[in-house]
Amino acid sequence: MKQRAFSLFGSLALVNFPYETIKKDKIKFANEILKNNQTVKTVLEKLGKFKGRLRKQQTNFLAGIKTKEVLYKENGCTFRFNIDETYFSPRLSNERNEIAKLVKKNEEVLVSFAGVGPFSIVIAKNSHVKKVYSNELNRMANKYAQENIIRNKLQEKVEIISGDFKKVAKKLVEHRKKFDVIVMPRPQLKDSFLSEALSLSKKGTRVYYYDFCKMEEVKSKVKMVEKIAEKNKKKIKILRVKHAGEIAPFKVRIRIDFEVRN
Repeated sequence: MKQRAFSLFGSLALVNFPYETIKKDKIKFANEILKNNQTVKTVLEKLGKFKGRLRKQQTNFLAGIKTKEVLYKENGCTFRFNIDETYFSPRLSNERNEIAKLVKKNEEVLVSFAGVGPFSIVIAKNSHVKKVYSNELNRMANKYAQENIIRNKLQEKVEIISGDFKKVAKKLVEHRKKFDVIVMPRPQLKDSFLSEALSLSKKGTRVYYYDFCKMEEVKSKVKMVEKIAEKNKKKIKILRVKHAGEIAPFKVRIRIDFEVRN
């Protein structure tokens, strides 16, 4: 069988096979991974894409230790999560490190769509942030996030705010809460949630907004951000537009950095 690429999550390897691959060949390839990679203890097959707002996926066990629990390390932090019940992208490791370096001393940070806490925890661990507020809808992800906060000894630095971002933002506005930095590693959803983020901004707030589009649509995404800001009576300055990884042929994840001026 032709050698295929696979994703690594700590000691767990995740393989995406062509539809026509028979089970016998899948198991054979899985055992080859175990044989040639001493750190890999479990091999799973990916079944389809992430689905829904909770960003869940389905996997099938192929070889090794039968588990879907992952212990993953990056940027000096350790994360535990269930690969089927929660969303986690190792490909965003450099993004998390970069954002952490952009956070200034004593700033308060809000991370929306925070999952099991990778952005929140990497920022808290690798910057002089005052506090990180971590928002996520998925209850199971929040459970793992709390465990990961404790695992990384960041109980004083990271606070989980569970629930739908729209409802959470409304409550925070009622309490007149504003943030210095807002990080939005959002999934592929129709709603940008930028209006909610802008309602929690103040003069000088920096927003790091993630979106997905075809290569030729990047400029239109920037215009969309500017229009939403205008609609919310916010003046903004685009600081940077960055390609943050290819997710499919000719389709990319982008990060739009902007600062609120009023």
